[in-house]
Amino acid sequence: MQAVFLDKGTFSDNIDLPAPRGVSDYITYNDTPKDNALIIERCKDADIIITNKVQITADVIANLPKLKLIQLTATGMNNVDQDACAKHGIALYNVAGYAVKSVPEHTFMLMLTAMRAGIHYHEKVADGTWENNGNFCLLDIPLIDLEDKTLGIIGVGTIGKRVTDIARAFGMTVLWAEHQGRAPRNDNYTMFEDVLAQSDVLSLHCPLNEQTKHLIKADTLAKMAKKPLIVNVARGGIVDSQALTDAIHNEKIIGYATDVFEQEPIVKDDPLLTLANHPRVIFSPHNAWGSKSAQETLWQILSKQVAEFIDKN
Repeated sequence: MQAVFLDKGTFSDNIDLPAPRGVSDYITYNDTPKDNALIIERCKDADIIITNKVQITADVIANLPKLKLIQLTATGMNNVDQDACAKHGIALYNVAGYAVKSVPEHTFMLMLTAMRAGIHYHEKVADGTWENNGNFCLLDIPLIDLEDKTLGIIGVGTIGKRVTDIARAFGMTVLWAEHQGRAPRNDNYTMFEDVLAQSDVLSLHCPLNEQTKHLIKADTLAKMAKKPLIVNVARGGIVDSQALTDAIHNEKIIGYATDVFEQEPIVKDDPLLTLANHPRVIFSPHNAWGSKSAQETLWQILSKQVAEFIDKN
Protein backbone atom coordinates (compact mmCIF):
# COMPACT_ATOMS: atom_id res chain seq x y z
CA MET A 1 0.00 0.00 0.00
CA GLN A 2 1.07 3.57 -0.63
CA ALA A 3 1.20 5.94 2.35
CA VAL A 4 1.69 9.68 1.99
CA PHE A 5 2.86 11.69 5.01
CA LEU A 6 1.81 15.29 4.31
CA ASP A 7 3.54 17.17 7.13
CA LYS A 8 6.51 15.23 8.44
CA GLY A 9 8.05 18.56 9.48
CA THR A 10 5.74 18.71 12.49
CA PHE A 11 8.14 16.22 14.11
CA SER A 12 11.67 16.99 15.29
CA ASP A 13 14.43 16.37 12.75
CA ASN A 14 16.15 13.86 15.03
CA ILE A 15 13.12 11.57 15.37
CA ASP A 16 13.19 8.46 13.19
CA LEU A 17 9.87 7.99 11.37
CA PRO A 18 10.16 4.80 9.33
CA ALA A 19 7.36 3.47 7.15
CA PRO A 20 4.92 1.32 9.12
CA ARG A 21 5.04 -2.39 8.40
CA GLY A 22 3.06 -3.24 5.27
CA VAL A 23 3.62 0.12 3.57
CA SER A 24 5.35 -0.64 0.27
CA ASP A 25 5.47 2.91 -1.11
CA TYR A 26 6.19 5.64 1.46
CA ILE A 27 6.17 9.28 0.32
CA THR A 28 6.85 12.12 2.74
CA TYR A 29 6.52 15.90 2.50
CA ASN A 30 7.93 18.25 5.09
CA ASP A 31 4.79 20.39 4.89
CA THR A 32 1.72 20.76 2.69
CA PRO A 33 0.02 24.14 2.17
CA LYS A 34 -3.71 24.62 2.63
CA ASP A 35 -4.48 23.93 -1.03
CA ASN A 36 -7.04 21.25 -1.87
CA ALA A 37 -5.77 20.79 -5.42
CA LEU A 38 -2.23 20.22 -4.18
CA ILE A 39 -3.37 17.79 -1.47
CA ILE A 40 -5.36 15.83 -4.05
CA GLU A 41 -2.40 15.75 -6.44
CA ARG A 42 -0.02 14.51 -3.74
CA CYS A 43 -2.44 11.84 -2.51
CA LYS A 44 -4.11 10.71 -5.76
CA ASP A 45 -2.52 7.24 -5.54
CA ALA A 46 -2.50 6.98 -1.76
CA ASP A 47 -4.18 4.21 0.16
CA ILE A 48 -3.20 5.91 3.41
CA ILE A 49 -2.77 9.57 4.33
CA ILE A 50 -0.69 10.35 7.40
CA THR A 51 -1.02 13.90 8.68
CA ASN A 52 -0.91 16.02 11.78
CA LYS A 53 -2.70 19.30 10.98
CA VAL A 54 -3.34 19.40 7.21
CA GLN A 55 -7.01 20.15 6.54
CA ILE A 56 -8.64 17.15 4.84
CA THR A 57 -11.97 18.45 3.57
CA ALA A 58 -14.97 16.69 2.06
CA ASP A 59 -13.82 17.87 -1.39
CA VAL A 60 -10.40 16.31 -0.92
CA ILE A 61 -11.89 13.03 0.29
CA ALA A 62 -14.37 12.87 -2.60
CA ASN A 63 -11.50 13.17 -5.08
CA LEU A 64 -9.36 10.37 -3.65
CA PRO A 65 -11.11 7.13 -4.69
CA LYS A 66 -8.17 4.91 -3.67
CA LEU A 67 -8.01 6.28 -0.12
CA LYS A 68 -8.72 3.75 2.63
CA LEU A 69 -7.30 5.31 5.81
CA ILE A 70 -6.51 8.72 7.22
CA GLN A 71 -4.08 8.27 10.10
CA LEU A 72 -3.56 11.36 12.25
CA THR A 73 -0.38 11.94 14.21
CA ALA A 74 -2.41 13.66 16.93
CA THR A 75 -5.36 13.12 19.23
CA GLY A 76 -7.60 15.92 17.94
CA MET A 77 -9.49 15.23 14.72
CA ASN A 78 -10.89 18.70 13.98
CA ASN A 79 -8.88 19.01 10.76
CA VAL A 80 -10.63 16.09 9.01
CA ASP A 81 -14.22 16.00 7.73
CA GLN A 82 -15.42 12.99 9.67
CA ASP A 83 -18.82 12.85 7.95
CA ALA A 84 -17.12 12.63 4.56
CA CYS A 85 -14.92 9.79 5.83
CA ALA A 86 -17.99 7.87 6.94
CA LYS A 87 -19.78 8.56 3.65
CA HIS A 88 -16.91 7.21 1.57
CA GLY A 89 -16.02 4.31 3.86
CA ILE A 90 -12.64 5.73 4.86
CA ALA A 91 -11.22 4.78 8.24
CA LEU A 92 -10.04 7.64 10.46
CA TYR A 93 -7.55 6.92 13.23
CA ASN A 94 -5.98 9.22 15.76
CA VAL A 95 -3.25 8.60 18.35
CA ALA A 96 -3.90 8.99 22.05
CA GLY A 97 -1.92 8.47 25.21
CA TYR A 98 1.50 9.39 23.83
CA ALA A 99 1.99 12.67 25.72
CA VAL A 100 0.91 11.70 29.22
CA LYS A 101 4.33 12.75 30.54
CA SER A 102 5.19 15.56 28.14
CA VAL A 103 2.04 17.69 28.44
CA PRO A 104 1.73 17.64 32.26
CA GLU A 105 5.41 18.50 32.65
CA HIS A 106 5.04 21.33 30.13
CA THR A 107 1.99 22.52 32.07
CA PHE A 108 4.09 22.96 35.17
CA MET A 109 6.94 24.55 33.24
CA LEU A 110 4.47 27.22 32.08
CA MET A 111 2.86 27.53 35.49
CA LEU A 112 6.09 27.90 37.44
CA THR A 113 7.67 30.25 34.91
CA ALA A 114 4.66 32.57 35.10
CA MET A 115 4.18 32.41 38.87
CA ARG A 116 7.87 33.13 39.47
CA ALA A 117 8.28 35.59 36.56
CA GLY A 118 11.02 33.40 35.14
CA ILE A 119 11.48 35.06 31.75
CA HIS A 120 11.42 38.52 33.33
CA TYR A 121 14.21 37.63 35.73
CA HIS A 122 16.28 35.86 33.08
CA GLU A 123 16.18 39.04 31.00
CA LYS A 124 17.14 41.19 34.00
CA VAL A 125 20.24 39.07 34.52
CA ALA A 126 21.15 39.01 30.82
CA ASP A 127 20.60 42.71 30.07
CA GLY A 128 22.63 44.06 33.00
CA THR A 129 19.70 45.29 35.09
CA TRP A 130 20.72 43.17 38.08
CA GLU A 131 24.34 44.30 37.83
CA ASN A 132 23.28 47.95 37.65
CA ASN A 133 20.94 47.48 40.61
CA GLY A 134 23.88 46.45 42.79
CA ASN A 135 21.94 44.32 45.31
CA PHE A 136 22.75 40.65 45.87
CA CYS A 137 19.24 39.77 44.63
CA LEU A 138 16.52 41.35 42.49
CA LEU A 139 12.87 41.10 43.53
CA ASP A 140 10.92 43.71 41.58
CA ILE A 141 8.15 41.21 40.66
CA PRO A 142 6.73 39.05 43.49
CA LEU A 143 7.52 35.32 43.39
CA ILE A 144 4.39 33.26 44.01
CA ASP A 145 4.62 29.76 45.55
CA LEU A 146 2.35 26.95 44.37
CA GLU A 147 2.07 25.35 47.80
CA ASP A 148 -1.28 26.07 49.50
CA LYS A 149 -2.74 27.49 46.28
CA THR A 150 -5.90 26.12 44.65
CA LEU A 151 -5.61 24.68 41.15
CA GLY A 152 -8.79 24.39 39.10
CA ILE A 153 -8.70 21.85 36.28
CA ILE A 154 -11.09 22.03 33.33
CA GLY A 155 -10.89 18.74 31.45
CA VAL A 156 -10.21 15.73 33.65
CA GLY A 157 -8.88 13.11 31.28
CA THR A 158 -5.57 11.29 31.47
CA ILE A 159 -3.62 14.58 31.24
CA GLY A 160 -5.78 16.38 33.78
CA LYS A 161 -5.41 13.54 36.26
CA ARG A 162 -1.63 13.50 35.87
CA VAL A 163 -1.57 17.27 36.43
CA THR A 164 -3.62 16.63 39.57
CA ASP A 165 -0.99 14.23 40.92
CA ILE A 166 1.85 16.68 40.28
CA ALA A 167 -0.09 19.59 41.79
CA ARG A 168 -0.75 17.66 44.97
CA ALA A 169 2.97 16.89 45.22
CA PHE A 170 3.51 20.66 45.23
CA GLY A 171 1.00 20.95 48.09
CA MET A 172 -1.79 22.44 46.01
CA THR A 173 -5.50 21.89 46.54
CA VAL A 174 -7.07 20.61 43.31
CA LEU A 175 -10.63 21.20 42.12
CA TRP A 176 -12.05 19.31 39.14
CA ALA A 177 -14.58 21.41 37.25
CA GLU A 178 -17.85 19.81 36.23
CA HIS A 179 -19.18 20.69 32.77
CA GLN A 180 -20.65 24.17 32.67
CA GLY A 181 -24.33 24.18 33.60
CA ARG A 182 -24.33 20.70 35.15
CA ALA A 183 -24.47 19.51 38.73
CA PRO A 184 -21.33 17.68 39.92
CA ARG A 185 -21.46 14.00 38.88
CA ASN A 186 -19.89 12.89 42.16
CA ASP A 187 -17.92 14.21 45.12
CA ASN A 188 -14.71 14.43 43.05
CA TYR A 189 -16.14 17.28 40.97
CA THR A 190 -17.03 20.88 41.79
CA MET A 191 -19.52 23.22 40.13
CA PHE A 192 -17.93 25.00 37.16
CA GLU A 193 -18.64 28.48 38.54
CA ASP A 194 -17.26 27.56 41.96
CA VAL A 195 -13.99 26.41 40.37
CA LEU A 196 -13.72 29.74 38.57
CA ALA A 197 -14.30 31.63 41.82
CA GLN A 198 -11.95 29.59 44.03
CA SER A 199 -8.90 28.96 41.80
CA ASP A 200 -5.54 30.67 42.13
CA VAL A 201 -4.46 28.86 38.96
CA LEU A 202 -6.82 27.55 36.27
CA SER A 203 -5.45 24.85 33.95
CA LEU A 204 -7.23 23.95 30.70
CA HIS A 205 -7.13 20.37 29.39
CA CYS A 206 -10.48 19.98 27.62
CA PRO A 207 -11.14 19.33 23.91
CA LEU A 208 -12.29 22.09 21.57
CA ASN A 209 -15.89 21.61 20.51
CA GLU A 210 -19.14 23.57 20.30
CA GLN A 211 -19.50 23.55 24.08
CA THR A 212 -15.94 24.71 24.83
CA LYS A 213 -15.39 27.25 22.05
CA HIS A 214 -14.51 30.50 23.89
CA LEU A 215 -15.35 28.86 27.21
CA ILE A 216 -12.97 31.41 28.75
CA LYS A 217 -14.49 34.73 27.73
CA ALA A 218 -15.57 38.00 29.30
CA ASP A 219 -18.37 36.62 31.47
CA THR A 220 -16.42 33.60 32.75
CA LEU A 221 -13.34 35.74 33.36
CA ALA A 222 -15.53 38.06 35.45
CA LYS A 223 -16.33 35.14 37.78
CA MET A 224 -12.66 34.54 38.65
CA ALA A 225 -12.69 36.18 42.06
CA LYS A 226 -9.05 35.39 42.95
CA LYS A 227 -7.58 36.82 39.72
CA PRO A 228 -5.87 33.56 38.76
CA LEU A 229 -3.12 32.61 36.40
CA ILE A 230 -4.64 30.74 33.44
CA VAL A 231 -2.65 27.93 31.82
CA ASN A 232 -3.75 26.62 28.43
CA VAL A 233 -2.25 23.45 26.94
CA ALA A 234 -5.56 22.39 25.38
CA ARG A 235 -6.64 24.36 22.30
CA GLY A 236 -6.35 28.07 21.54
CA GLY A 237 -10.02 28.40 20.63
CA ILE A 238 -11.11 27.56 24.17
CA VAL A 239 -9.99 31.08 25.11
CA ASP A 240 -11.32 34.32 23.63
CA SER A 241 -7.98 36.00 22.98
CA GLN A 242 -9.32 39.55 23.06
CA ALA A 243 -11.26 39.02 26.28
CA LEU A 244 -8.22 37.38 27.88
CA THR A 245 -5.96 40.23 26.77
CA ASP A 246 -8.39 42.79 28.15
CA ALA A 247 -8.60 40.92 31.46
CA ILE A 248 -4.82 41.08 31.92
CA HIS A 249 -4.58 44.73 30.89
CA ASN A 250 -7.37 45.49 33.39
CA GLU A 251 -5.71 43.34 36.10
CA LYS A 252 -8.68 40.96 36.33
CA ILE A 253 -6.30 38.00 36.16
CA ILE A 254 -2.59 37.93 36.95
CA GLY A 255 -1.31 36.19 33.85
CA TYR A 256 -1.62 33.74 30.99
CA ALA A 257 0.69 30.84 30.14
CA THR A 258 -0.24 29.15 26.89
CA ASP A 259 1.06 26.63 24.39
CA VAL A 260 -1.87 27.09 21.98
CA PHE A 261 -3.47 29.90 19.99
CA GLU A 262 -6.65 30.52 18.03
CA GLN A 263 -4.64 30.58 14.79
CA GLU A 264 -1.40 28.64 14.50
CA PRO A 265 1.22 29.77 13.88
CA ILE A 266 0.14 32.90 15.76
CA VAL A 267 -0.60 35.89 13.50
CA LYS A 268 0.80 39.38 13.96
CA ASP A 269 -2.55 40.92 14.87
CA ASP A 270 -3.37 38.42 17.62
CA PRO A 271 -4.12 40.59 20.66
CA LEU A 272 -2.17 38.21 22.87
CA LEU A 273 1.06 39.52 21.36
CA THR A 274 0.45 42.85 23.12
CA LEU A 275 1.15 40.91 26.33
CA ALA A 276 4.51 39.55 25.21
CA ASN A 277 6.52 41.61 27.72
CA HIS A 278 4.21 40.99 30.67
CA PRO A 279 6.17 39.28 33.50
CA ARG A 280 3.47 36.65 34.02
CA VAL A 281 2.75 35.86 30.37
CA ILE A 282 4.61 33.04 28.65
CA PHE A 283 4.06 31.56 25.19
CA SER A 284 5.30 28.30 23.68
CA PRO A 285 4.69 27.28 20.03
CA HIS A 286 2.26 24.35 20.47
CA ASN A 287 5.03 21.96 21.45
CA ALA A 288 3.85 20.76 24.88
CA TRP A 289 3.14 17.36 23.33
CA GLY A 290 6.52 17.03 21.69
CA SER A 291 9.16 15.71 24.05
CA LYS A 292 11.54 13.26 22.36
CA SER A 293 10.02 10.39 24.29
CA ALA A 294 6.46 11.44 23.39
CA GLN A 295 7.26 11.70 19.67
CA GLU A 296 8.85 8.25 19.67
CA THR A 297 5.90 6.76 21.54
CA LEU A 298 3.46 8.42 19.15
CA TRP A 299 5.17 6.88 16.11
CA GLN A 300 5.23 3.45 17.73
CA ILE A 301 1.48 3.63 18.39
CA LEU A 302 0.78 4.96 14.90
CA SER A 303 2.93 2.33 13.18
CA LYS A 304 1.16 -0.47 15.03
CA GLN A 305 -2.27 0.92 14.09
CA VAL A 306 -1.36 1.29 10.42
CA ALA A 307 0.20 -2.18 10.26
CA GLU A 308 -2.87 -3.76 11.83
CA PHE A 309 -5.12 -1.87 9.41
CA ILE A 310 -3.09 -3.16 6.44
CA ASP A 311 -3.22 -6.71 7.80
CA LYS A 312 -7.03 -6.53 7.85
CA ASN A 313 -7.31 -5.01 4.38
